[in-house]
Amino acid sequence: MGRLVLNHSTNIEGLIPILKKLALDINIKTITPAAISRSRGRSSKLIIRLSVKTINGYKAIARKGKSAQEVFISTDLSKDELKQIIDIYNRK
Repeated sequence: MGRLVLNHSTNIEGLIPILKKLALDINIKTITPAAISRSRGRSSKLIIRLSVKTINGYKAIARKGKSAQEVFISTDLSKDELKQIIDIYNRK
């Protein structure tokens, strides 16, 4: 079971409950929400998308409305395996 690092006082609405469920996966070590920014497009519901590989996992982008937030996921899973897990929560 992974741990969720809550070092920011603000997060995209609805992101933390999804990340808490994602952290329950045995293969995920740490999830760290990071910088929030404005995006050009609009996303009606919260969507998490994998972005790039990092030293110890992957960077994902969570988007809702005009806001986007980086999320760093520390894991040994492959990109395809992690994408399948994230897609389960994107459908809900």
